Amino acid sequence: MAVRVQAEPFDIGAETGAFATGRTDAGAVVTFTGVVRDTRGGLQRMEIEHYPGMTERAIAAIAAEAIARWNLIDCLVIHRYGPLPPGEPIMMVATAAAHRAEAFAAAEFLMDYLKSRAPFWKKEVTATGEDWVAARDEDEAALRRW
Repeated sequence: MAVRVQAEPFDIGAETGAFATGRTDAGAVVTFTGVVRDTRGGLQRMEIEHYPGMTERAIAAIAAEAIARWNLIDCLVIHRYGPLPPGEPIMMVATAAAHRAEAFAAAEFLMDYLKSRAPFWKKEVTATGEDWVAARDEDEAALRRW
């Protein structure tokens, strides 16, 4: 299991390759990458803040729960912080399991957690001002299914 919280960009292909290449212990590898999106138009950047140490521990705990719950062979979680322009990768989840159902379920669980509960604070910055991103009802509903 690896958890990285970083300001630096990451290469999706390189991360996926490093996680999956040469793996003979898993029948399924699932990856998901979240990208900063401009939902209302005019987004200049998203600024993401976190508490170093606390954030990594919280994500590691939920990743350990996913490993135990779905009998994962391995998992990777990368989440960025700092100023991120639209189109930039913000996070990545990769899971490896014996079978695809477990790998997909664990990846969805981790994504739902990262969206709703991971200790990050997100602010959208536009030419007209700044707005903190609030939790959305559909994200909370997605998390409740677990």
